[in-house]
Amino acid sequence: MTRSSPLLLTRCLRLSAGLVLYGACMALLLKADLGADPWTVFTQGIARRTGWSPGAVLLGVSVAVFALWVPLRQRPGAGTVANALLVGPLLDLALWALPVPHALPVRVLYLLAGVLGIALATGLYVGVGWGPGPRDGLMTGLARLGLPLAVGRTLVEVSVLAAGWLLGGTVGPGTVVFMATIGPLVGYALPRLTLASRAGPGTSR
Repeated sequence: MTRSSPLLLTRCLRLSAGLVLYGACMALLLKADLGADPWTVFTQGIARRTGWSPGAVLLGVSVAVFALWVPLRQRPGAGTVANALLVGPLLDLALWALPVPHALPVRVLYLLAGVLGIALATGLYVGVGWGPGPRDGLMTGLARLGLPLAVGRTLVEVSVLAAGWLLGGTVGPGTVVFMATIGPLVGYALPRLTLASRAGPGTSR
């Protein structure tokens, strides 16, 4: 076993854990039915219009977003590809496995667990340093063209949120909770879960 093998194994395990947790927590947000993050609302809206599963829609959206990476000169990493291909099926699996909550306190618990879990999942898979998720890469690509990152992120997320709502996705208090808290939560989790690389600094999300 080479010196880099333990680090490689750790990265693979963290990436896998992060993606599994991400898919499960997206399912929690959908099951709570109190509103979710903009991209999940968008996915939900398309799923309701097409009859496809949310996971299938998410896979299709990720591939479509990849096409936009070409003019933005973004380069995907192994983590980017894994995110695009695996989170959708993992989302569908979690939707099948999780019970539907009926009582409002349980729905709120689903919502809070989903938001916290997505922050933790983001820290795990982004902290590996193997490339951004497809949707985050779209925003960082816009930043490379000179658009301030905060402006690009806001434009993209407001656009997909509006589109998702028009398509029938659920926008509600959970959407507000997610958008107000996910930045600070990821900001807390990511530095603590980022792995140092012997080869140099890891790739940011």
